[in-house]
Formats: sequence, structure tokens, C-alpha cells
Amino acid sequence: MAASIEATPRQVLETDHLEGLFPPQTRVYLTDVGTTTPADLIAAARRLRLAGYTPVPHVAARRIMSHAELADRLSRLTGEAGVDDLLVIAGSVETPAGPFASSMDLLRTGILARHGITRIGVAGHPEGSPDIPTDEVAAALAWKAAHAAQHGIEMRIVTQFGFDAERYVAWADGLRAAGITLPVHVGVSGPARITTLLKYAALCGVGPSLDFLKKRAGSVMALAAGYSPEGLVQSIEAHVSAHPDCAITQIHVFPFGGLRKSAEWLAERGSWFSEAVAIDDTGHWLEA
Repeated sequence: MAASIEATPRQVLETDHLEGLFPPQTRVYLTDVGTTTPADLIAAARRLRLAGYTPVPHVAARRIMSHAELADRLSRLTGEAGVDDLLVIAGSVETPAGPFASSMDLLRTGILARHGITRIGVAGHPEGSPDIPTDEVAAALAWKAAHAAQHGIEMRIVTQFGFDAERYVAWADGLRAAGITLPVHVGVSGPARITTLLKYAALCGVGPSLDFLKKRAGSVMALAAGYSPEGLVQSIEAHVSAHPDCAITQIHVFPFGGLRKSAEWLAERGSWFSEAVAIDDTGHWLEA
């Protein structure tokens, strides 16, 4: 199963030898948690583009202070960094900083298309959202799917990270049953210490997964060995193989244990491999 990966702008700007770390054209999502300056976000996106990757900046609607600010950011991302793909999210902010209370408010403006952006990811929450009731989340996804079909947008759902394959599968099947046909990219943690995952699971409100990790953390051997996502991903891949109509089409990796560790795991399992890329004898990716 193919993969994309997440990174903070600071990770991108400070990582040595970023070139060759991922295959060419890999989608690298740039997080926005409210602590990154627009200048750093744009610089990170530009570095990713120059390294041969596809930068996918987060745009958090509730953090945008005005239509003018949004237009300026989009103009710079597309003009200076060649961005043509975004993840549009509401953003975990209780009170909107400007006119956008939701990702739908931002999508309704049509401003993304006016800047040449027609590839868009939207958020999915198989374990529920800590900020939005479940029925509202489902209605929002249905609206986004209809909006994408009406306006010719290539849209996908990118989920929060989790650890329960059955929950992922049931949620994705539920989307299909509800008539939502958008492809789903399921979020998984890369290899990491369990103590690190406990911290992020608590911060992100991933309740059932937090319970799972707490049980694992009770074992000294588990704490020493750390967490591997391999079992989770294999279970998802087995379901997708047996059910070709499943909405899940790839994984999206949250590299809590570091970019390089996640990249190495993906290379070892073959998720990076495709007809479009090849790897040389130094371990760097090349155009095929």
C-alpha cells in the first residue's frame, strides 16, 4: 500500500540530506498547529519542491484572520513553492481568528481553484473528533464530497492516526454505505517509543487508541521494543486486498519517532516502491 508522510516545517528546514530521503513526488504534508510563521511554512514547502517532493501544506481555516491573509498565503505558496495540493482542516481553535469557522466556509469561497489548486485533502475522524459531534462530522464529509464532485476537485480524506484496524475498516465501509466515495488515506504512526505515542494520543484526543497504548505500555518488554505499525498496516492491506471496493487506498504516516525512522520502515516494507521510482546503491531514490 502506497504512503504519504507528515512533517513540521521546522523538521523540513532543519533535516540534513532531505533529498533522497523519500521517493520523488512523495506527498509530504506540512503541519500547522499555530506555532509556525507563514515565512517558515513557505520556505519548507519550497525546500520540499526543490527536493523533488510534493508539498502539501495544512490550511487551518480557524487560524486565518482574513480573506486577504488567505489570498496572500495561497499566492505565495503557489508562486514561490509551486504548491498545487493542500490539506484543508478546521483547526483546533475554539474561537475562529477570522471569517472561517470551518473548512467548509473556506471551500465555499472558491479561492483555492482561483489559485490553481484542485487537489485537496480533508480530515477524517474514525475515532471521532474532540471538537465536533459525530453527526456533524458525517454531514460535513457528505457536503465536501458533493462540493468536490460539483466543482471538479480531486478530493481525498486523510484521517487522524489510530491503532485499530477494525475501526478503520468499519468507518471506511460506513462512508461507502452513506454514498461518500472519496478515497481514504488512513493515518498511522510510524515506528516510535510507546511513551511518545501516549503523549501524542492524549494531545490529539484519540481515545480508544490511547486505551490500546496504555495496555501495551504495561509491558516492560513492549516499552523497550517500542511500537511498530506493521501489524496494523498488514491487517488493513489484507482487508483491502479481499475487498477491492474498499475506500481505503493508502496510508498516511505520522513520524512520531522521526522522519528517517519512518522512511526506513516504509522502504523496508516496500510501501515506497512503485514503477515511478528506483533506488540506487547508496540508498537514495532516483527517477526510474
